[in-house]
Amino acid sequence: MVKAVFLDRDGVINANLERDGKPVAPTTLAEFRILPGVVEAARRLKHAGFLLVIATNQPDVRNGITPQATMEAMHAEIRRLLPIDDIMICLHNDTDNCSCRKPKPGLLLDAAKKHGIDLGSSYFVGDRWKDVKAGKAAGCRTIFVDHGYAQDQPAEPDRTVKSLAEAAAFILN
Repeated sequence: MVKAVFLDRDGVINANLERDGKPVAPTTLAEFRILPGVVEAARRLKHAGFLLVIATNQPDVRNGITPQATMEAMHAEIRRLLPIDDIMICLHNDTDNCSCRKPKPGLLLDAAKKHGIDLGSSYFVGDRWKDVKAGKAAGCRTIFVDHGYAQDQPAEPDRTVKSLAEAAAFILN
């Protein structure tokens, strides 16, 4: 079994946008920007032997806000720059009540089966309470990237940091 670092996409890998005071995912490739320090942090985690898996909710595709081709172009850019092993995507919205939409752990459980991941030796790094809940439900240690925006629900991560670079330093020490 292998150990992994699961990464949320928006707010961890790439910058969120702000609309009406709330963080939202970019909807165009022109808005898509990798956050500072992410490339090096991902390389350090990969070099240390972690499988890197993005686990992301992307309801804007289903809701017609972001074309699927645009999401795929964003993921191609991530794969071009980062040593990512897999990208697990939930395209549903909350009303679908699927098992893959965070805060449910379906994306992580599916990745664990697919890649032989030991969830108890793995981490989930996310910037929303849904990420922390999904990581805990899957049995991972959780790291919350705090950008200072209001959370919808309380979350109790194992560690709070300001960036993926800080999360990687914690994981590697």
